Order: sequence, then C-alpha cells, then structure tokens
Amino acid sequence: MKKNMGTADRIIRVIIAAIVGILYSVGVISGTLGIVLLILAGVFVLTSLISFCPLYAPFGIKTCPLKGK
Repeated sequence: MKKNMGTADRIIRVIIAAIVGILYSVGVISGTLGIVLLILAGVFVLTSLISFCPLYAPFGIKTCPLKGK
C-alpha cells in the first residue's frame, strides 16, 4: 500500500474521531447512530495510523505531498 493521505488529512480525521468518542461517552449521541459513528471513528483512526484510505485509491486521490518529480 502506498501512502495517499497527507498530514492535514490525518490530523483532521483523528480530531473528528476524538470528538465522536467524547460525544458518545458523555451521552450526547447514543443508540444505533452512536455505534455507527463510533465504528466510523475507529476507521478514521486506523486509516490515519496507516496513512492509507481505501476510498481514495479508486478515484486516484492523494493528499500527501509529492516526493520528487
């Protein structure tokens, strides 16, 4: 897997995941919606850690800087 996520994209995903986790833990979001959002937050954290988003690949999207031309 080649990296296709830049630093800004990774930071934004981690922040969103943290916000969802906090909202779920204090009870602002709950039920089925809360569980779905927690799963999505987990995917955000995982993709941020490996710097690869599988949804970017088919569309050729890369948010990481180019290394030498």
